[in-house]
Amino acid sequence: MENTIIPHPSAFIDAEDVNIIRSTAAAAEQMEMLHPQQLAVIYRQKWFRLLVPGVYSGCQITLPNLVRLQEAISWTDGSTGWVVTLCSGAGWFGGFIHPDIAAEVFSHDTVCLAGSGAAFGTAEVTATGYTVNGSWKYASGAHHATHITANCIIKKDGVRVLDDDGQQLILPFIFDKKDVNILPAWKYTGMIATASDAFEVKELAVAANRQFKIAPSAAVVNAPLYLYPFLQLAEATLAVNISGIAIHFMDLCEDIFREKAKQPRLTDAQRIFLDDELSNAKKEMDQFRVAFFEAVDQSWASIQNNPVIPHEELYKVSTTSHQLAKHARKIVDVLYPLCGLAAASPDTEINRAWRDLHTASQHALLTFAP
Repeated sequence: MENTIIPHPSAFIDAEDVNIIRSTAAAAEQMEMLHPQQLAVIYRQKWFRLLVPGVYSGCQITLPNLVRLQEAISWTDGSTGWVVTLCSGAGWFGGFIHPDIAAEVFSHDTVCLAGSGAAFGTAEVTATGYTVNGSWKYASGAHHATHITANCIIKKDGVRVLDDDGQQLILPFIFDKKDVNILPAWKYTGMIATASDAFEVKELAVAANRQFKIAPSAAVVNAPLYLYPFLQLAEATLAVNISGIAIHFMDLCEDIFREKAKQPRLTDAQRIFLDDELSNAKKEMDQFRVAFFEAVDQSWASIQNNPVIPHEELYKVSTTSHQLAKHARKIVDVLYPLCGLAAASPDTEINRAWRDLHTASQHALLTFAP
């Protein structure tokens, strides 16, 4: 691992796309949703289709390529990276959705799936499908979405249905955007442009084929991407969002420290201290990134030949994802006090990166060690 070189995220994204996304990031915060020019890049690059099956004109990207690209997009801008990650992640459901529904959903040029993984709705079994009611939070990219997905508790005759293990049955559904009410609810310190608002449905009649199940045995597209466990896929993709933002923060620190070094009031020892802190931060970040990418790459190599990835390899993906997210936040918090008031001003790029990181890292999936 010590001799492994891990490329900077800038190696995986077009420089002009970086310029467009960053130059409109402040305006996106003011709009409280992604800027049209940011969306134009996303549509042109087909980032919302990264995980959509190839049979539906999706990219069906490999997991190693996915996490490197997602880290690069989040390095470019936290909100853009987060929306791409969550909405392209929902596109992965195309491997499980009924083919008739999937073919219609993914026929749209600007297809974008947003939604929630929390089971805050109920689906009552009817003669033709289900009647759905519920209200869900944190649907990143909801305002740009063409379709919405949500988990529901299944009921029949008002009684909760149990699964084969005796637990309440919870299944995801896909709705057309027109059938969903978006509710303003996203008022947090960072990730402002993700527009992660709430949504609700009331007495919505849903056809049976709009319900699907996420499990390797339920995949309707036979490919390694849809056999890969959802938990580790989610952990890995969220972790690189946090590392990408952290690397952006460190890059901005370098500019600030360079200017600080020119101040005559700084001693030589203080200048050396700043250089050492940033150098150590970069080395530490790269160590965790190397471990993470090695774990992801190994798990992906394993599933090419066997539909069941060894438990120890999946556990390593989980642990390195958690460690990467945890230490990215710690590294940024060590550097933050050395940046002066520029890092505390909400109008600066470095402050936006700091706010985005500390908001993104609150995600429950990465809160507790696996």
